[in-house]
Amino acid sequence: MKELIETIVKPLVDFPEDVQVDSTEEDHRVTYRLSVNKSDMGKVIGKQGRVAKAIRTVVYAAGASQQKKIFLEIVE
Repeated sequence: MKELIETIVKPLVDFPEDVQVDSTEEDHRVTYRLSVNKSDMGKVIGKQGRVAKAIRTVVYAAGASQQKKIFLEIVE
């Protein structure tokens, strides 16, 4: 799943080397924390959060086959 998130986000940003995805796993949920360069934050979130929502939709759909709930957080 980390590779999928990186594959989606890296073409969107100016500093793809700063893209980092960390994950924490609990009983019935997996949380992925996406970190990008500060200047790329707006590109990842998009106008009114549309890009972030689209990224989340793809990640949630890809994780639907797992038995755990998937969450994606975008952090600075």
